[in-house]
Amino acid sequence: MRKIIQTTALTLGLILTQSCQSDTTFVIAEDSVGPLKQSTPVTDLETVFAQDSIVRESETAKKIEIFEKGGKHLLSLTANTDSIPTIENVRIMDARYKSEKGINLLSTFKDIEDKYGIKKIVTTLNSIVVFPKGSNLYFTIDKAELPDNLRYSTSTIEAVQVPDSAELKYLMLGWE
Repeated sequence: MRKIIQTTALTLGLILTQSCQSDTTFVIAEDSVGPLKQSTPVTDLETVFAQDSIVRESETAKKIEIFEKGGKHLLSLTANTDSIPTIENVRIMDARYKSEKGINLLSTFKDIEDKYGIKKIVTTLNSIVVFPKGSNLYFTIDKAELPDNLRYSTSTIEAVQVPDSAELKYLMLGWE
């Protein structure tokens, strides 16, 4: 009888432990994107993404694309050139990936501002790059999302000038 109780308690404990662990397949954290960790060597990508397809231009290429077996583009990775290369930049291609604060490719500028706050906005020729406070994430917004008077400007753009409804073009995570 005692053995049955112990076995039952152990089984229930394992079930509870497993059910309490959340699925992190599509979670963007400061040091990980889904199963990819900041410290993951490039040589381990086949193991990390064993269920997915990995595409490289060549064996030494810095750019690496990750696709689901069904063909959906998940991530674009850029490797560094260290002696043991790891990933230095991740571009999120699939809207299922969400930051721990709930931001994904379907989010707007207001969502970023509300969840993170804005540290800096950098103006480029065709877009603005938004750097939130306290995060390695950064977001690109096409200038077509901005008012006409700002679309062709290369001058500094302030957060108050960006419409709340401006949609994200790119969502990226940079590790240095």
